Amino acid sequence: MAPIALITGITGQDGSYLAELLLEKGYQVHGTYRRTSAPNFDRIQHLVDRISLHQTDLGDMASLTRLISKVRPTELYNLAAQSFVASSWDQALLTSDTTGVGVARILEAIRLVDPSIRFYQASSSEMFGKVHETPQRETTPLHPRSPYGCAKAFAHYMTINYRESYNMFACSGMLFNHESPRRGPEFVTRKISLGAARIKRGLASELRLGNLDAKRDWGFAGDYVEAMWLMLQQPVADDYVIGTGVTQSVREFVRLVFEAIDLDPEKYVVIDPQFYRPAEVDLLLADPTKAKKQLGWSPKVHLQQLAEMMVASDLSLIDSGKIS
Repeated sequence: MAPIALITGITGQDGSYLAELLLEKGYQVHGTYRRTSAPNFDRIQHLVDRISLHQTDLGDMASLTRLISKVRPTELYNLAAQSFVASSWDQALLTSDTTGVGVARILEAIRLVDPSIRFYQASSSEMFGKVHETPQRETTPLHPRSPYGCAKAFAHYMTINYRESYNMFACSGMLFNHESPRRGPEFVTRKISLGAARIKRGLASELRLGNLDAKRDWGFAGDYVEAMWLMLQQPVADDYVIGTGVTQSVREFVRLVFEAIDLDPEKYVVIDPQFYRPAEVDLLLADPTKAKKQLGWSPKVHLQQLAEMMVASDLSLIDSGKIS
């Protein structure tokens, strides 16, 4: 009998790549989406005839419990969140409820319906925030610097609490920045690749960005969903830092994208203070040693390949008229 996976947030970047991976492995895949006036299924349009979609909300405990009772998944991957860090200052309470307390609702629903369900929580490097050591590993103290980071820290500790209190198979992937052509255009890497593509095609004359000196550990989302799956295949639940172990500045990512299409970023990039965070996270760098040793996981796509992949995709989308 095929294993059954339930992915919350399946319409997002990670959800779409994870759904592809699980389908390849023979899973029956279910996914959730939040009701909006016009749900966006663009990232999973090629999969909709192979998966089952369910409308639910992390704010509604009753609907989560009913869904889990109906689907009876063997594995549940929680990828749903208000995931844009910049918006979390403007929507601090919504972010806290969805990204933080929403995870407690899922865990409690699993406990009530079937505690044997294996649970994956999408934790974040943003929990490290004002870092206490470099590189960051599983034991590094958390010091989040945004409402988003605070909400993720709450969810992370709730996952640990349910694992230790109820002997549930609940684990967290402390994922560092992971990008792809499916990244939302509000995120800085996609903003850069799309902005450069629009300049290349004569649709824009400049790209306005914030802090170019912020450093991140960037990888490819398609690689990182494999780590999520591997975590739920282990004999014992645990938490893992997932990253490349290499940090690069936003400035360096800009350079790689613009060079990939033969443009000089100095001519087009404008620093705009409105894009600075109220509290900046200056340096994030993963130590993925544990994941490499215990999961056998390592990233395959490097930053230059990622930059080239993203800007090529955005040029293709512009040329096909899908975006302008």
